[in-house]
Amino acid sequence: MLKVAINGFGRIGRNVLRAVYESGKHQQIKVVAVNELAQPEAMAHLLQYDTSHGRFGKKISHDQEHLYVHHDSGEYDPIRILHLAEIELLPWRDLEVDIVLDCTGVFGSQADGQAHIEAGAHKVLFSHPGASDLDNTIIYGVNHETLKDEHRVVSNGSCTTNCIVPIIKALDEAFGIESGTITTIHSSMNDQQVIDAYHNDLRRTRAASQSIIPVDTKLHKGIERIFPK
Repeated sequence: MLKVAINGFGRIGRNVLRAVYESGKHQQIKVVAVNELAQPEAMAHLLQYDTSHGRFGKKISHDQEHLYVHHDSGEYDPIRILHLAEIELLPWRDLEVDIVLDCTGVFGSQADGQAHIEAGAHKVLFSHPGASDLDNTIIYGVNHETLKDEHRVVSNGSCTTNCIVPIIKALDEAFGIESGTITTIHSSMNDQQVIDAYHNDLRRTRAASQSIIPVDTKLHKGIERIFPK
């Protein structure tokens, strides 16, 4: 049984937990803890009800220290809730965590990954591109065969990187690529405004549902890591 902890229970963190159960992998992958600063009531509610993906097929309950995923048999899986802002304080060693899925979008350096390891985790997977000094950045189906056992701090890139890199690989192998321009159309994100409001990026001060808002995705950095040439 692989023991996993999720650091950051936002959009990606919640969907990872759902995917573990909806794929039937919960017999092989046990989510032992989630670390999130939000209140347990909100965590349980957003896990149970999702505007984009619909209602979670498992009943979710909670107390102040645990989320509970209920099965039709009447049994349930307890998942420890943590509210810790500093990686160094996370009890990964006590929970015997094999892999931390860091889905905060805040942490992403080799030092951040090493902090998880020093806290007791064996390996760390970042859900975004992270820094250039990570042990590896993996896009499954493109370079997953480069992943080695000694790689302990790894990124799986960004959503846009996972979309475009397989296409680039196919085009490069078939025809060769000298240069290129990529435009991605992305849904609105949680740091964009519902109505006009203040933001450090003036483009993001405008209402997301009524505006086309150009942003820099840093996509080229992810592509360069997979295709250094």
